[in-house]
Amino acid sequence: MRQPDRPLSPHLSIYRWPVTMLLSILHRATGIANAVGLIVLAAWLMQAAAGEAAYESLTGILASPLGYVVLAGFSFSFFYHLCNGIRHLVWDTGRGFEKRQANMSAWIVIAVSLALTGLFWGLAL
Repeated sequence: MRQPDRPLSPHLSIYRWPVTMLLSILHRATGIANAVGLIVLAAWLMQAAAGEAAYESLTGILASPLGYVVLAGFSFSFFYHLCNGIRHLVWDTGRGFEKRQANMSAWIVIAVSLALTGLFWGLAL
């Protein structure tokens, strides 16, 4: 069979993801993570209303090392989604669409999200 003379699409293994594409995917993933986090928050509130024994059983789970990792992930998810949402609000004004500006704002979102997560956990502990 004869090979077509047209170029082939690059395969995912050789395609370099731009940071803006990664942030777009991460924004959707953190939206889902925030929904799961709200379920955990609702469970925590329901256990608090159910009584001291029920509340202590859930807080015991959340105070474990794995619980801290999950809670830190939820807090990063919240702060990232918030910062990237603000970035999208700026885009709604028609600003920041040039490649250089979009890349710079992407790195700012990542840095601020990490800083806010660190500050939150630094104050919480």
